[in-house]
Amino acid sequence: MPASAAGHAVWQLTDTIMRRTRQYSSPACSLKEALAKRKSTHRSPIRIKRVYDPAARSDGLRVLVDRLWPRGLRKERARIDAWPRELAPSPALRKWFGHQRPRWRQFRARYRAELHDRESDLAGLRQRAARRPLTLLYAARDPAHNHALVLKEVLEE
Repeated sequence: MPASAAGHAVWQLTDTIMRRTRQYSSPACSLKEALAKRKSTHRSPIRIKRVYDPAARSDGLRVLVDRLWPRGLRKERARIDAWPRELAPSPALRKWFGHQRPRWRQFRARYRAELHDRESDLAGLRQRAARRPLTLLYAARDPAHNHALVLKEVLEE
């Protein structure tokens, strides 16, 4: 028997055994298999980064999430792939927050409420993030208190 025919026979035998094993496995085993498949379909990572930091190949799709263009930054240097201004906080909310840390908790709640009305735009970003890495770019100086963090949380929910 030629080598390719032997390999094919082994493959057929393995396939038959696998079908029989699955046919007689318990519901618990089937559940484990289904959960394993579900876990294997993971999303690409969503990262956040200051727009002033240098672009990297690992950034994937670079999305500016500010309503206003960052000061002193040339468009060529920023390497922005998308700029969905509608996902940024409203001008009134942005001005009210003013990057004052005592207002952070209220800002998060209000911004989440604004994002709730933008579900179709969020769905588009989620679809993009499922295909390749997504980096949300922001211009704020404080890396721990900015709207990109809130947007990332909402996208990952």
